[in-house]
Amino acid sequence: MVFVRNALPGERVLAKLTYGKRHFFEATAVEILEASSERVTPPCAHANVCGGCSLQHWRSDKQIEQKQAVLAEQLQHFGGLMPEQGFLPPLLGPTEQYRRKARLACKYVRARERVFVGFREAASHYVTDVSACAVLDERVSRLLPALSVMMTGLDAREKIPQIEVAVGDDEIAFVVRHLEPLTDSDRQAWVKFCQSEGITLYLQSGGVDTVCQIWPEAGAERLVTRIPELDLTYSFHPLDFLQVNKSINDQLVLLALDLLDVQATDRVLDLFSGLGNFTLPLARRAQAVTGVEVSATMVSRGRENAAQNGLKNVSFFQTDLTQAFEQQPWFGVYDKVLIDPPRSGAAEVVSRIAALNPRRVVYVSCNPATLARDVSLLAQAGYRLQKAGVLDMFPHTMHVESIAVLARS
Repeated sequence: MVFVRNALPGERVLAKLTYGKRHFFEATAVEILEASSERVTPPCAHANVCGGCSLQHWRSDKQIEQKQAVLAEQLQHFGGLMPEQGFLPPLLGPTEQYRRKARLACKYVRARERVFVGFREAASHYVTDVSACAVLDERVSRLLPALSVMMTGLDAREKIPQIEVAVGDDEIAFVVRHLEPLTDSDRQAWVKFCQSEGITLYLQSGGVDTVCQIWPEAGAERLVTRIPELDLTYSFHPLDFLQVNKSINDQLVLLALDLLDVQATDRVLDLFSGLGNFTLPLARRAQAVTGVEVSATMVSRGRENAAQNGLKNVSFFQTDLTQAFEQQPWFGVYDKVLIDPPRSGAAEVVSRIAALNPRRVVYVSCNPATLARDVSLLAQAGYRLQKAGVLDMFPHTMHVESIAVLARS
């Protein structure tokens, strides 16, 4: 089997082999001999080189059809499951300028005497030389040329490998990773740049514990995002996990509430709750909500956000959900359960879901294979798969975000 980058189904291409193993090979199309009618001109001039996106040459509607097909294939593979009430319409949003979080690579290229700032090239450690990025928030994309010029003048231009970017509804933050202490002139250059662009600046000399806010010198070290439909405001640190696509995330939250059919008398459990992305919206409708998360930092952030929004019917607990949790203080019977696990899924959790006795379960996933596996386990525990669908969280990429709702038989 050969996977060919920059090619589409049905096309004839001239391709260059880039990687090979016993059962599969990877290649890149260098010339399109017979183009598909589904091929389009990429919105980004760097699409054929940059590794940040791989599907910009494919019509957006065909991209989402492919993602729906991947989900259906995985559900069939794990137990031949198909949703009883059919597939949900896909959640769609802007296909450009949607990324509010990104890790930008930085590299001083001696031959060009300039710092490149962007994503790495496909299947390469090289950093793509870009003047703009079609999928980054426009407020960040427009800064890339000026950022490159400023960094080229730094003493530490070869010692800054990355910039973590986080964008709130009204503000931007940079977390600059540096491998050696910055000179006073370098610090001042960063501060001057961020002052002029209204960016909050953090420096990181080592692990996460070394991250410190440099400009403004005083502040809460938080950005803000809102879901107006639910009158909710979230505060988050630039390094906190946050779904990269605000438009899709806000739609997803509302969809999850509808699929769970949350009632005013319900007790709801939110597993892998993070900073409260689903927990707080659930608390707007339910009698009581419990959020459970392995990260102590995220538990603290969830409590902070609950207090900020005046929600008193929500509790957060720190628990490693890969371990037995029957003795945890939050364990009990719940009317509804929402699960939003990491890419590896939640096999350990769903195997114990019957003990929680929920009437409905909504499962949100960034990996259709583990979603299908875990839904199959829930089916074995007596739950019926009612609906499933995909959401275009990462347009122009092969990343498939999906959701499923199950009800007790």
